[in-house]
Amino acid sequence: MMAASGAMAVAPLANAATPDFDWAKPEIARRHDESIKRIQDWIARPAIAAENRGFPEGPDYAADLFKDAGFQGVTKVETDGKPGVYGVYDVGAPRTVGMYFMYDVKQFDPKEWSSPPLEARLVDKPGLGKCIVGRGATNQKGPEATFLAALHAIRGANRKLPVNLVMVAEGEEEIGSPHFGQVVRRPDILARLKTCTSVYMPMASQGPSGQVGINLGSKGIIELELVSSGAKWGRGPAGDIHSSLKAMIDSPTWHLIAALNTLVKDGGNTPAIEGWFENARPLTVREKEIIAQAAAIPGAEAQYKKSLGVSRFIDDLDYRSALERLASQPTVNIEGLVSGYTGEGGKTILPGRAVAKIDLRLVPNMTAKEAEAKLRAHLAKQGFGDIEVNVTGGYDPTETAETSSIIRASQNVYRRNGLEPSLSPRNAGSWPGYIFTGDPLRLPAGHFGLGHGSGAHAPNEYYLVESSNPKVAGIDEAVLSHIQFLHELAVVK
Repeated sequence: MMAASGAMAVAPLANAATPDFDWAKPEIARRHDESIKRIQDWIARPAIAAENRGFPEGPDYAADLFKDAGFQGVTKVETDGKPGVYGVYDVGAPRTVGMYFMYDVKQFDPKEWSSPPLEARLVDKPGLGKCIVGRGATNQKGPEATFLAALHAIRGANRKLPVNLVMVAEGEEEIGSPHFGQVVRRPDILARLKTCTSVYMPMASQGPSGQVGINLGSKGIIELELVSSGAKWGRGPAGDIHSSLKAMIDSPTWHLIAALNTLVKDGGNTPAIEGWFENARPLTVREKEIIAQAAAIPGAEAQYKKSLGVSRFIDDLDYRSALERLASQPTVNIEGLVSGYTGEGGKTILPGRAVAKIDLRLVPNMTAKEAEAKLRAHLAKQGFGDIEVNVTGGYDPTETAETSSIIRASQNVYRRNGLEPSLSPRNAGSWPGYIFTGDPLRLPAGHFGLGHGSGAHAPNEYYLVESSNPKVAGIDEAVLSHIQFLHELAVVK
């Protein structure tokens, strides 16, 4: 599939039948190098809210990208945190579609990477092809820039968008979107979004073997820190002291560990917060059917385990049961533990402070507000009311009906490209789709896009741009899929 020049020839995937879009393919091919460079240049300009890094350059650069792609009235939207970005692409079409973008990325440690994470180096990966390796490559700058490339190709081919677009972007997704509501609920933006039929976020939805999945929702999340300190506890030292004194002085670190142990049971696999499962909705009969279909795909379990680097699931569950648990269970996860000295060698101290970084994943019908309140009440009841609960962000779960226009449009386009998509009741990860699916908008929302990437939040994150596997889309085919999808959204019933 790779042309001699190094640019990929635009060709349909196997069994695809897309003659109506022949007009787009030469323009996509002509802009191949430009499309790759757009991703690389964006990766080189990180915005990391957790580190207050890349501001105000991050939102300014995103705004320029949107303007360059044809959006009108592009403005930064100030919030109590990092700015959002808003714009419209109004072509007078009968239908309007909302777009959700994030311009921020996760933190990174360059020492853990095989190439500099902001260099966006092109790397050949066996069995896949040429990939961009860099922070944000697949989460989410690669897929988002691919969508922008589709807008450039439509305009470059002297064609008109089939739908109007309303764009809302944020720079705090990676810290739980604490201020995104201030963007969406600004009266003029909310009024525009109310004209939309659906909202979607570009995604590289293919696995390394070409398989494609559609999520009917995502779990909610709360990100927080639990802090144990001698100063707040009234026991233990106010600061670090010599470890020999442990014989007569309490340890805030052990105090935190004791508190953490009350949050879970079954070896850490089941939340034990009082009332945690009170509103958690069990899987429906249809959701179990969907999971059974996904579990029965030949080779799916082996590929899934390989991609995660695991050999078994909790309690040695079979694949179907593990997938049911993944979709149905709220979780309490420790992201990191920090206390005392962590450098080379030892340092004999009794730390005066300990911090646990926690994320809580929520399922329908749980809410972030309810979950936070139950966590605080649980700690107080268990005798740990002194432990600080510092919530950095979070939001509710999201659900979109299987019969909604955005899901049916996704299925139609994937099938026309020779792919039979599998459904999942929900993504175990999270995105702030609740802001669209909940009150007052109540819009169907989801993700779409051919293409492949992996390593989100991890070292050596990558996004495939020139595929050596005919079953997996490179960037040109992914660009074409977004053009097809916009046209499908314009007509789907």
